Amino acid sequence: MMWRGVTRLILLLVLAGSLAGTTLTAARIAADPLLAPFVEATKDQIAAATETMLTTAATPETLSAHIANRLAEDPRNWLALDALVDLAYERKIAIPSALNAAVQAAREDDHSTYATVTSCAQCAYDPAQCSLSEVMICQAPIALTPIGDLAGITRAGVAYASGDEVDQIDLALSVVGLGATAAILASGGSSGVVKAGASLAKLARKMGRLSPRLVEMAVNAARTGVNWASLPAVRSLDDLTAAIRTESFLPLTTTLTDLNRLNTATDATTALHLLPMVDDATDARRLASAAEALGPKLVGRAEVLGKARLFRATLRFSETAWALGAGLVGLMLSTATLISGMIQHALIKRLRRSLKRAA
Repeated sequence: MMWRGVTRLILLLVLAGSLAGTTLTAARIAADPLLAPFVEATKDQIAAATETMLTTAATPETLSAHIANRLAEDPRNWLALDALVDLAYERKIAIPSALNAAVQAAREDDHSTYATVTSCAQCAYDPAQCSLSEVMICQAPIALTPIGDLAGITRAGVAYASGDEVDQIDLALSVVGLGATAAILASGGSSGVVKAGASLAKLARKMGRLSPRLVEMAVNAARTGVNWASLPAVRSLDDLTAAIRTESFLPLTTTLTDLNRLNTATDATTALHLLPMVDDATDARRLASAAEALGPKLVGRAEVLGKARLFRATLRFSETAWALGAGLVGLMLSTATLISGMIQHALIKRLRRSLKRAA
């Protein structure tokens, strides 16, 4: 009886310790945002995590289906197609002969001299018709300069003064681009970095490659951050300062800064292709981290893994998370042991009573 009481006391102490440790860790996480359960993974950890995911995701059937789907698009996305073919070759997966022949025939059609000239003319007229391989030649020279930003702000000012509808997305991106050029909105990154990210986003917007949430972020920045009465008078960088509220544009500026990290780690064409994955600054940061870890292999892995799994590879459990997990496991084991001991004790007492009555 004495040993049973000692054992129960020890279990109660272990249970109390586990509960206290778990509660303390949870309270520290709640009180300090820096003690997050997940932290950014290193480049090697990201590469290793994506390799592990590919062992189950990159099957012959999956790769063939992705290639067939990309082949059916118009215009075809050769960046994605080539990345998928390269991934199949890398993992020694044979593409069905009929599908391989279809890819080669489409490549010859799309890269003929006549097709290149015709499609570039369509792209210059309507950016929505641009393929990723054409847009940097046919549209980028204007989109990547401050001239396009000033023109976008001027258009918005004229539309507002005339009572016409203002393109708030183009306005917000133009404000960030021109503001970065003037070092007004370069918080968190150099003016060149912010400008490059804004220009890339403007180009993506013309192609319909901005995510709905990023579009909403730009619209909110324009609604809350523009002094509409001063907007029609903006003709220079100096005029812009009086026409905007800088703080309203900072979330958009932060997101566009990490977009340029993606651009730097890969190239502008790859960044344009992957932009639909970006909803906010967190997404932009995770995608940039994946780009810096995977380099040219990023596109193929993004095609097969998708956004959720790719971004999951950029995170790892922190020491705080392991401590919390260990505390929870200890708490559950202590509770289960204590409850089983109590049940066992109750059953033994009942059995003894029954035996006494029978005697």
